[in-house]
Amino acid sequence: MDNWMTTCNNDEDLVISSRMRLARNLAKVPFPRKLSVEKSKEVIKRVENAFYASSNTEQEFRTNYLWEKNNNERQLYLEKHLISKNLIDNSDKTAFILNNKETVSIMINEEDHVRIQCITSGLNLEEVYDLSDKIDDLLEENLEYAFDEKLGYLTACPTNIGTGLRASVMMHLPALSLNNQMNGLLNALAQVGMTVRGLYGEGSKPVGNIYQISNQVTLGRNEEEILSNLKAIVIQVMNEEKICRENLMKKYKNELEDRIYRALGILRSAVLLNSNECLKLLSDVRLGVEMGIIKDVSKVTLNNLLVNIQSAAIQKEYGKDLSSSEKDFDRAKLVRKKLAVNTVQ
Repeated sequence: MDNWMTTCNNDEDLVISSRMRLARNLAKVPFPRKLSVEKSKEVIKRVENAFYASSNTEQEFRTNYLWEKNNNERQLYLEKHLISKNLIDNSDKTAFILNNKETVSIMINEEDHVRIQCITSGLNLEEVYDLSDKIDDLLEENLEYAFDEKLGYLTACPTNIGTGLRASVMMHLPALSLNNQMNGLLNALAQVGMTVRGLYGEGSKPVGNIYQISNQVTLGRNEEEILSNLKAIVIQVMNEEKICRENLMKKYKNELEDRIYRALGILRSAVLLNSNECLKLLSDVRLGVEMGIIKDVSKVTLNNLLVNIQSAAIQKEYGKDLSSSEKDFDRAKLVRKKLAVNTVQ
């Protein structure tokens, strides 16, 4: 399974990534928020032992204990969509198991004892579900889950009871935003059991026209139904976005191209860029790439920049703590480098 930051199979695909998350809890063990640090670490050891019991996992995966990481390292994992803010907030007693490709992350002692997450590029819900399911089966061979015959998997939050499955896709929807259709779309999605969030999921605002669409209902539906419903909704949203883009090109071709090329020009020459401005400009450039207007920038580069312009990534890139203005300067420097025009000597 491919890393969403470094792979793109279709430049016209409006889905940046697909993600699957399975919530599980250990039988006869209080939920993580009720556990002491000592008991939490016992849960971590139990999950580790169950997972690494398979010889196939030892070389490909490693455990990261958040109490051993500094604040910037923790934040970088969040920026890569590998862990949640909740895991960071309880870093004295949380950990996650990560594979080398950074496509699989098993969070331990988040809201639930175990959260299996798989993420890949494009619209590939079946692929991420299949891998999540295999990891789930591997763990269940050595762990007893909290499960009820009528309710399904028991979780800390009632909204996750049942399958414990949350599937989501990260989409780029600039034309719907420009055409003031997002509010109507959000209301329509809520009515069919879907929720829409920003770049970093729950609690985050949609910046740079990046939205995460996910199922809201986990009880009373099986996994196949959840995936099928979400995929159908995503395809419908994609079609609406494409129609909106076509209309914009028909009515405002010069204005749209001007907006796209201005954004690229600013990104290739700016000396200072804050993260929000950068994300908005990158959205315009991504629109140009997806519509075939810009030919010399790849979506892989743009996917990479979605993470690497963030605060923790910038500080890691330059190996030191930076002030706000220093981050803006180094962010612009990084973007200029990544989007530089390749000239023929």
